Amino acid sequence: MGLLQFLDKRPKSLLGLDITSSAVKLLELSGSRDRLRVESYLVRPLPPNTVVEKNINDVSALADNIRKLLNQSHCKLKDVAVSVSGSSVITKVIEAPSGLSDQGMEAHIALEADQYIPYQLDEVAIDFEVLGPSESNPDQVDVLLAACRKENIDQRSEALAEAGLTPRVVDVEVYAVERAFSLLSQGDQDMQSQVVAIADIGATMLTLSVLVDGKTVYTREQLFGGKQVTEEIQRRYGLSVEEAGQAKKQGGLPEDYQSEILDPFKEALIQQISRSLQFFFSSSQYNYVDQLVLAGGVAAMEGLRDEVEEKLGLPTMVANPFAGMSVSKNVNAVALANDAPAMLVAAGLALRSFE
Repeated sequence: MGLLQFLDKRPKSLLGLDITSSAVKLLELSGSRDRLRVESYLVRPLPPNTVVEKNINDVSALADNIRKLLNQSHCKLKDVAVSVSGSSVITKVIEAPSGLSDQGMEAHIALEADQYIPYQLDEVAIDFEVLGPSESNPDQVDVLLAACRKENIDQRSEALAEAGLTPRVVDVEVYAVERAFSLLSQGDQDMQSQVVAIADIGATMLTLSVLVDGKTVYTREQLFGGKQVTEEIQRRYGLSVEEAGQAKKQGGLPEDYQSEILDPFKEALIQQISRSLQFFFSSSQYNYVDQLVLAGGVAAMEGLRDEVEEKLGLPTMVANPFAGMSVSKNVNAVALANDAPAMLVAAGLALRSFE
């Protein structure tokens, strides 16, 4: 029922490709679920306005950059898993009669979907997964329904095809993060059963996901990200986008950079995370989280973890999905470690190979 195959369980070797507002991130994993190895990894910045707030604005420019990324990485895989943002996907748990065949379930979902989706059905891609028996009715099963506008799928498929790749799975970011969480909590039984909040801070978007027993119970996106620092550097010091981005990573900015730009940004970020947590508390049965995980490119900012932990009073860690993995000699291990917090979605996508 469309290309939104976030529930397709067929084993395959898949390249994880995370397309964000600022970059394309490639990840290839090998081995087994218990002994993973990073075979290929690369991050390539995107030209401004290629992707705006996770919506593709220039398919050809995106395809060109994916092609260059592939050539640079020397990755041979052609089958790809990509994702769409949670805000572009409608999910709903509905009930259906138990005992239906796959075709019967598809027909039932097609009939039921119309009342939950505020678009014409020919405008959306639909997928579903039978979760198990309904607690309220033994003759019914709970079914997870997911729907996304076809244009979001088609743009990604078009860019990938133009770059010489085959889109096998279009996932939902929140499920990719949930899958990658298993890497963060590996060997930590307490964390696996805790209430864990993951703040994924990208270039333009802050996404807070809360997991309980490893399953997502809440997610919220808001416009806030590291691009604000880049733009402030441009404005204050008269630099181009490229110069500002380079200076932010490599240093060499005037002495007032810390006090005038970085410190206010950190303070605003902590307020945004706190506000997102308050929204979670007010809309759920929980009034606490046991652990906060910082992810995304901003998470690696020096001193951020300590400030967040101190001001929010929460045990805080920086995400590293590769901590328990071996690394191919062809991979720059230092660069991988630096980019690890920003690779959470890519890791969740690449893990589709092992389901």
